[in-house]
Amino acid sequence: MRVVIAGGHGQIALRLERLLAAGGHEPVGIIRRPEQAADLVAAGAEPLVLDLESASVDEVAGALRGADAAVFAAGAGPGSGVDRKDSVDRAAAVLFADGAEAAGVRRFLVVSSMGADAGHQGDEVFDAYLRAKGAADDAVRAHEGLDWTILRPGMLTNDAGTGLVRLEAHTGRGPVPRDDVAAVLAELLDTPATAGLTLELVAGTVPVSVAAKDIAGN
Repeated sequence: MRVVIAGGHGQIALRLERLLAAGGHEPVGIIRRPEQAADLVAAGAEPLVLDLESASVDEVAGALRGADAAVFAAGAGPGSGVDRKDSVDRAAAVLFADGAEAAGVRRFLVVSSMGADAGHQGDEVFDAYLRAKGAADDAVRAHEGLDWTILRPGMLTNDAGTGLVRLEAHTGRGPVPRDDVAAVLAELLDTPATAGLTLELVAGTVPVSVAAKDIAGN
């Protein structure tokens, strides 16, 4: 599969790119800064420079054309303000979904967040983040031309992955290593019957491949 990943230099994206490359797939990572390209090449991915905060739908569709799947793993990141939560975590995700549909790329994964909700209340930056992610998820789910799966991990850690997770519609809060988030994304790409599902993910006791198959079609 040729898989185009938005936020290609992110911590989860780089892990996913390594997994996909090792599995014989063709990962393509969208990045904003050319100096990030070497890290993607080292991970086995093709770098593609495109700023999703300023790109047009046609430009995004051009980047996605010919792909078998798309993964939105971009984020404004810690330290960013309310404006970039909206321009990246919401607007860029919507743009990427619009571009995927225009390019005819049906399989579409989103790395969202536990607690994402467009109606979330609160005045802190993290509250704005949860609203932005929730609004993006709602917009993606409205795309009839996409076979979407939305993944909402719990608290991300840099602990070594265990390959053991809990992947359900509702898991309750908990931590999960970024290694295991990437592994679940790779498995979801290989499990098309998970299309149409919004899933929460935390560390657990079930092997990644079994967890994805168990939830497929539910």
